[in-house]
Amino acid sequence: MGFFLSFLRCCGWGTDPCTFQNDSIRLRLGISLGTWQLILNAAMFVLVLLFNRSLIGAGTVANWVLIGYSADFFNAIWAKTIPDAVFSSLDYLPLKIAIFALAIIGMAVSAAVYMNSEMGLAPYDALCVILSKKLSKIPFFVVRISWDMTAIIIGIIFSLGFRDFKVSLLGSFIMAFALGPIIQAIGKIMRPLFSNK
Repeated sequence: MGFFLSFLRCCGWGTDPCTFQNDSIRLRLGISLGTWQLILNAAMFVLVLLFNRSLIGAGTVANWVLIGYSADFFNAIWAKTIPDAVFSSLDYLPLKIAIFALAIIGMAVSAAVYMNSEMGLAPYDALCVILSKKLSKIPFFVVRISWDMTAIIIGIIFSLGFRDFKVSLLGSFIMAFALGPIIQAIGKIMRPLFSNK
């Protein structure tokens, strides 16, 4: 997820809603994405402990600690190895579109696989699941879209003055509307695999 996220950040057309929110807040604070995600997830983790400890596992810690720092790591590598023109020049627009599309697909699928692997959820994702169970009459994908749209709104508030919203929210909106249905679809494929063990 951190690998694909790093390319979304390079493209500048938006990331998943959680990262968009966190990137916007960390810009205000002047710290790295990894450090801010570590801090925010620690606060959210307390709520998960209080409301549903069964959602905690190895995946919780891996996502909480590694996604932001791995994205920061890969972004540092791309800054030294990929020419800026690839992400900024119209001459490379077809390549940038291809990178963006593959990164969106890779990020969405890897997020869906991680969420359906039953190895624990990151606090951000766990709180969404907890909320969905409380609102049991509302389909999960609707709750997930609403959850992600809230993160986008928070991100917009914190990023005023930092971003060109006409361009940079594209990926965030795609992810907000696609992630819930993709998580559900991949879950239908994965659940029989786990239930047979």
